[in-house]
Amino acid sequence: MSNVIPQPRELRVFGLPAEKGRWIFIILGLVINICLGSIYAWSVFRKPLQEYFSVGATESLLPFIIFLAVFAITMPLVGGLLDRHGPRKLAVIGGIVVGIGWILGSLSSGMAMFALTYGVIGGAGVGIVYNAPIGVAGRWFPDRRGLAVGGALLGFGISPLIVAPLANAMMTQNNTIVPALALPTFGYLGLAFLVILVILALPLRFPPPDWKPHGYSATIAMCCVNDLNRGQMVRTKAFWGLWFCFLIGTLAGLMAIGISSPVGQEVFSLNAATAAALVGVFAIFNGIGRPIFGHIVDRTGPRNSAILNMGILFLAALLLGTAASPGATWVYIAGFAALWLCLGGWLAIAPACTGAFCGTRFYGPNYGLVFTAYGVGAILGNLLAGNLRDIFGSYVLVFYPVAVLAAIGMVIAFVLMKPPAPTKA
Repeated sequence: MSNVIPQPRELRVFGLPAEKGRWIFIILGLVINICLGSIYAWSVFRKPLQEYFSVGATESLLPFIIFLAVFAITMPLVGGLLDRHGPRKLAVIGGIVVGIGWILGSLSSGMAMFALTYGVIGGAGVGIVYNAPIGVAGRWFPDRRGLAVGGALLGFGISPLIVAPLANAMMTQNNTIVPALALPTFGYLGLAFLVILVILALPLRFPPPDWKPHGYSATIAMCCVNDLNRGQMVRTKAFWGLWFCFLIGTLAGLMAIGISSPVGQEVFSLNAATAAALVGVFAIFNGIGRPIFGHIVDRTGPRNSAILNMGILFLAALLLGTAASPGATWVYIAGFAALWLCLGGWLAIAPACTGAFCGTRFYGPNYGLVFTAYGVGAILGNLLAGNLRDIFGSYVLVFYPVAVLAAIGMVIAFVLMKPPAPTKA
């Protein structure tokens, strides 16, 4: 099969006119990302695995950190393969690797082996697949790139709403979580993910190089005329502005994912069931943050959308740092909903801005390099939260450095996140 649809006189996609059929690629990307985003349901598995392997809380967090780090490292390493081999091959191979990682994880005899199989292999598989549905959505929607990418990535954010209760049910017997069922659950889910990802990868393809939607123009679509490769991209101020803002956004958001439930219980005196239920609500905000901020990028441009996101982060962190107290549930809900929303927003802003600043010709390797900010943010955010909690005995002080970083991010976005000067007409 070719990776590019041949251009007939009237291009049709899935039997429909191209401008209608292209929306199916967003649906495929959404479902693919539901499978990939299962890492955000880690908190459901953490305690059962901790008890099953008889390890401490810190060690039980290692597979989560390793998974996110390997995911972020793999992205730039395989980014160039997207343009060379097409999205179908990359997504099929990555989907197989994802499934193998989960299945091998289910055979682990200890947490170290689990971190190696699920964390390293599973994380690498997600890194291989991740760019494919995003690249497809971006190329089929040059006129609505932010909305299209955000729609495809919506699945990554809402994944815990589906995977978490499913996994919880699979590990439950007689209304009690059975730690011994955690590993078999990984095996069943891994097999399901392998089949689903491979099947949904088969239709993925790029449009013909000369195809454009009716009425499209680069000016209307906020898309510059640059097609910068990775070497050219890193010499622009826009890249560094985007990278540092993405780092700050993911540091705050991934930290929030890791500490939402304990903060609710320790700081706001919520019971465990209520805190767990609210984490599901926060996942909704994380999911809708992608299409919302993708649309904002389309309407207002990269710099304004980044400044808005950083402003919301600043207010949320300031609220949580200054107004946190037992019983102030509204502070907890508003603050963490905003943090999760902004994380989802950056996972739409970053790919949309990469395409807007540097074009789509070298999108795979370019966004792979931009995405390294996600991995750095995942590590720094979790280390920041854990160390401040250990030193001061409370999570409250975590939010003050986040507020400072968000304020710095607004300045960086204003100064640096401007489209590079056109290099060709």
